[in-house]
Order: sequence, then structure tokens, then C-alpha cells
Amino acid sequence: MDAMQSQNPMIADFVKLLNGAAGTFAGMTREARESARERIRETMGGMDFVSREEFDAVKAMAAKAREENLALAERLAALEAKLK
Repeated sequence: MDAMQSQNPMIADFVKLLNGAAGTFAGMTREARESARERIRETMGGMDFVSREEFDAVKAMAAKAREENLALAERLAALEAKLK
């Protein structure tokens, strides 16, 4: 029984050491992730990106303009046909 009790403090210290190392590793992982995110933000910050909503709005405007252009082309062709 004495042998088991003498080993318990060593095991407890080892467990504390492992817990400390795991906490340090988790902290380093978090720090590395945040650092990578910040570098990506800095890199992409100089680029001009549009949101999905802005892209969809411009796409809809272009489709409407295309339809109007086709309608005007048909009207013009009809008017030109009348003149001939």
C-alpha cells in the first residue's frame, strides 16, 4: 500500500504536466488560427470584393437592360421595315 501511495504524487504531477501542455497547445492553436485569419484579412483587404447581394442586383440589372435592348432592336427593325 505504501508503494502505491508514494507513486500517486508522481502520477498527479505527470497529469498536471500533461494538462498544462494540452492547455498550452490549445492556446497556441487558437493563436495560430487568429494570426492566419488576420493575415488573410490583410491580404484580401486591398482587393475589391462585392457581396453576393450586390452581385445579384447587378446581374438582374444587366438582364433587364439586355431585355430592353432586344425590345428596342425589334421596334427599330419594325420602324425601318415601315420606311422601306
